[in-house]
Amino acid sequence: MTMAQVSSAAEARISSDQLYLDDLHAGQRFTSGTYRLDVAQIKAFALQFDPQPFHTDEHAAERTFFKGLAASGWHTAAITMRLNVESGPPLAGGFVGAGGELSWPAPARPGDVLHVESEVVEVTPSRSRPDRGTIVLLSRTINQRGDIVLIQKAKLVVPRKVAA
Repeated sequence: MTMAQVSSAAEARISSDQLYLDDLHAGQRFTSGTYRLDVAQIKAFALQFDPQPFHTDEHAAERTFFKGLAASGWHTAAITMRLNVESGPPLAGGFVGAGGELSWPAPARPGDVLHVESEVVEVTPSRSRPDRGTIVLLSRTINQRGDIVLIQKAKLVVPRKVAA
């Protein structure tokens, strides 16, 4: 096999696993793989993007609202994105955002093992662009104790098969 044939075969395998708008329906559910958080990751992310004491210093965090070190909500959102992209719904064209809402009902902590459970709640073909549409994907990021640490309602642009 030539390199072009190998590349073409790999692309065909990847695209055959991907879901287009036409493959999606309300009620469809997906569960991602897992991700383990540790102190070093929490501090490194926070020092770069959200340098508040409850994310960067265990002792200072004990005296805050969180009563201990907590991951930044933005760190939790980034982990959610990674889990969805790597092992969540295999959306054709990737996770292309067109809006959304986030909430953090509980903090993610060192040692938490997170996974994402997602559900398609709406599928809408575009009226003006027949090559695509949007879905609303409701994702809950959950730790090993069953605590929901993030809820994300995302409007995503998904290509249609007719355009592929």
